[in-house]
Amino acid sequence: MTVTTGPTVECDILVVGAGPTGLFAAYYAGFRGHRVAVVDSLPELGGQITAMYPEKMILDVAGFPAVKGRDLVAGLVEQAASADPTYLLGRTAASLEHNDDGVVVGLDDGTRVHAGAVLVTAGIGKFSPRALPAGEGWQGRGLEFFVPRFEPYADRDVVIVGGGDSAFDWAVHLEPIARSVTVVHRRAAFRAHERTVEQVRASSVRLITDAQVSALRADPDGPDGLDGPVAEVEIQVGEETLVLPCQAVVAALGFIADLGPIQQWGIEVEKRHIVVAPSMQTNLRRVFAAGDITEHPGKVRLIAVGFGEAATAVNNATVTIDPGAKVFPGHSSEGSQP
Repeated sequence: MTVTTGPTVECDILVVGAGPTGLFAAYYAGFRGHRVAVVDSLPELGGQITAMYPEKMILDVAGFPAVKGRDLVAGLVEQAASADPTYLLGRTAASLEHNDDGVVVGLDDGTRVHAGAVLVTAGIGKFSPRALPAGEGWQGRGLEFFVPRFEPYADRDVVIVGGGDSAFDWAVHLEPIARSVTVVHRRAAFRAHERTVEQVRASSVRLITDAQVSALRADPDGPDGLDGPVAEVEIQVGEETLVLPCQAVVAALGFIADLGPIQQWGIEVEKRHIVVAPSMQTNLRRVFAAGDITEHPGKVRLIAVGFGEAATAVNNATVTIDPGAKVFPGHSSEGSQP
């Protein structure tokens, strides 16, 4: 693995996004004999999985009945290593220029990447968590937006705010180790997968619906007084106010997605997703996309789908880079590189 900080990088394919789809694209680009570079605004490989869900069990990746997020990322990084990719981490793809034989992508640190083609796999782009209205000033004092590890919540009273997959996944994983887990949601209906919701209902997790967290409070008698960590939460349920002991609040309210500078490239975007053809090419020459960031008829946003789109994109980019090449590379089980 090469991590480059120099001003100029040359490659055949630049992958924008180092999540699962981007890592598989890096491997596949190497399989097609390309020099590959990968840029990501996060400082680590793995995208959202590494940042938010490293301990989450993922159940819909072919060949794995269940796999932890961090283990899936580790396997993808190991697989991508065969391509000897150049990683450009902690940097954002900012500008795009076309020339006679490729593209030049400028990064926000001044690095310029000369490539034959670009493959955007940036998931939902750059993202920031939606704020908890009652949580201003509490981050780092018991309020968090992600649960990368479960051990810090052992023997704590945890309140999770939200009704989506993240909220319920975290409730399932924290229930065995926390002193108590309460899920608070503003509606009676949940967006989470039905199976996970039923799993939570059958557990000791307390569900409070048609409600919202209205205040977080510290222990005035604690060492830091009112500036200390959260000790209890106030929950408004209709006209009733509940006060629960709480040492950890997880605001699982979703994210605000931002494609960032990519939107200035002239790329066709529909509802914050990049529109692609069946070849995974965008409306721009030499620019392809794959994974959750894409939009096309029948689109399904799954990791497994992203893997297939990455292979499709790389194979079609190969013909763009070298018109004499074939789209279909042959099967890897044949034991030879195309």
